[in-house]
Amino acid sequence: MLDLKRQYQPLQQELLDAVGHVLESQQFILGEPVAAFERASAEQLGVAHAVGCSSGTDALWLALAAAGIGPGDAVITTPFSFFASVSSILRAGATAVLADIDPATFNLDPKAVEAVLDGLRGAGARAILPVHLYGQTADWTSFARLGKERGLKLIEDAAQAWGAEWKGVKAGALGDAAAFSFYPTKNLSAAGDAGMVTTNSDELAERTRMLRQHGMRRRYHHDEVGWNARMDGFQGAILQVKLKYIDGWNEARRTVARRYHALFHAAGLVEAGPYPAHGIVLPHEVPGSRHVWHQYVIRTARRDALREFLSARKIGSEIYYPVPLHMQEALKDLGYAEGSFPESERAAREVLALPIFPEIREDEQQTVVQAIAEFLS
Repeated sequence: MLDLKRQYQPLQQELLDAVGHVLESQQFILGEPVAAFERASAEQLGVAHAVGCSSGTDALWLALAAAGIGPGDAVITTPFSFFASVSSILRAGATAVLADIDPATFNLDPKAVEAVLDGLRGAGARAILPVHLYGQTADWTSFARLGKERGLKLIEDAAQAWGAEWKGVKAGALGDAAAFSFYPTKNLSAAGDAGMVTTNSDELAERTRMLRQHGMRRRYHHDEVGWNARMDGFQGAILQVKLKYIDGWNEARRTVARRYHALFHAAGLVEAGPYPAHGIVLPHEVPGSRHVWHQYVIRTARRDALREFLSARKIGSEIYYPVPLHMQEALKDLGYAEGSFPESERAAREVLALPIFPEIREDEQQTVVQAIAEFLS
């Protein structure tokens, strides 16, 4: 699925020098290594503030908490995402309300959100938390309209979408606040866990900085109950190095995605979709969006059998995500049952992520496509 060594090797000395500088400066928690990365990130994304933290999950919680979301509030999000999209809402003390996805993009469907807002579960809604899944932004034109019309905060779960855009505006600069993850498998990756909150609000940024340090504005003076959610200096230094290369890496991913498209079409395996019958349905880039292809996810009716076939040939694949959030044991108290979100449930049965990273070779992609063609023949 991913070969991180291919990224590391050409950057080895630059990364070692950056880590060595942290050891020499002894700025292990926050400090200038993190501050420098924050400044460069804000400039690259076109936002006023970028606040580094300890993980993407903490970034989601910080963004919600800093925006004033808490007990008595409801936040609408997707059931087809990583667990943190919902768990961060619960951690903020709010209620998670779910709406189904668009089957073509796998992103939260604005029409489904509007239907929820018009129903009983939407009565206490204070915010919408769309996820830019697989590296493609949600339909922000529709969500911006909903936010304005309904007086709702818009929090982006941009964990998979560094560099993605909607109509020329980068993910992280679209909503009231956004949360990024720098988990090692992400397009922009740390050497461990790290995350970031971005916002154009001075007030929200100041609250985020305060909450990430146990609610302190002044040392040992705690204005609120915050959390220990600080980014360490090593991650800040490593990420600052990689930030210089991320645009090129994302463009390489776009090239890889186009190559997959061409190879699958040449093999005669592609169906129009959005649902597969005998072949595969390819992912696509919607008008107005700039996809950064964190994952390349196909749909196929015999997904589990195909994955076993690929595994037997030592071809990596992954399922993002096999169990929708409303069907997770830990979230049964949300009050949903199987059948509540048919698009998410069908996607969970059909999606398969194929190997994609900037350095993957064309012959390796050909091997993947040839194996899938053999399976489907």
